[in-house]
Amino acid sequence: MQRITETAEFLKAKIGSFVPQFGIVLGTGLGKLAEEIEIEFEFPYSEIPNFVEATVEFHKSRLIFGKISGKNVVCMQGRFHYYEGYSMAEITFPIRVMKLLGIECLLISNAAGGLNPSFQESDLMIINDHISQFLPSNPLLGANIMGDRFPDMSEPYSLQIITKAKQIAARHNITTLKEGVYVSVTGPQLETKAEYRMMRMLGADAVGMSTVPEVIVARQMNIPVFGVSVITDMCVPETLQVAEISKIIGNAAKAEPVMTLIFKELIAEGI
Repeated sequence: MQRITETAEFLKAKIGSFVPQFGIVLGTGLGKLAEEIEIEFEFPYSEIPNFVEATVEFHKSRLIFGKISGKNVVCMQGRFHYYEGYSMAEITFPIRVMKLLGIECLLISNAAGGLNPSFQESDLMIINDHISQFLPSNPLLGANIMGDRFPDMSEPYSLQIITKAKQIAARHNITTLKEGVYVSVTGPQLETKAEYRMMRMLGADAVGMSTVPEVIVARQMNIPVFGVSVITDMCVPETLQVAEISKIIGNAAKAEPVMTLIFKELIAEGI
């Protein structure tokens, strides 16, 4: 708690009266939303006390403060993952700092593999629920801070915001927006055919290596969450192909304009 407060106070001294209403976390290959921000302040993670670095090639390491659609936002352009060797506390540290800075809602994105055979590459999947039990740890272990000891998870992703996102998609005739359950794993290796088959049997529609720890912490602190997965490759056992990182990044880039539009309009509506 002392480190969280120290970091929040450091940033408050830099940004003055700026209070972000929305927190944004951008996933692999999804950094261009940052280009839509009217930037007022930006800080490399290396300059922020107690932050770690994003070591993944396609994740920048900077925290951006500015405006989207006239609303104040703080955006992580580059997130942290368990497979990078970071603890769950380190991965979720920025979300707790965002809470102290004043955010009222968290918008979070990721690149994911599609388990649902009705999906296609470059589809967007609204996350309506998640499975966390494949993770080896939990960000709420240890001393309880900044929220409930036993936070309720009956609605980890805001149904109200999901409804608004669907309405936005309908207005713009977006047909690539799907909905489903996200399962989080540690990585960094991709899963076997048998593992994909098991996850699908458990009810998962997409699989990835992030997001759930941040969502757990946000909900513990009673922050509403809207989550989106970009389906960058298909993980259907019967048709599984070797994953190519260049193709994954390319598929994320194709979907990015649609995700950006939905995020911008949600922010404009103030949720």
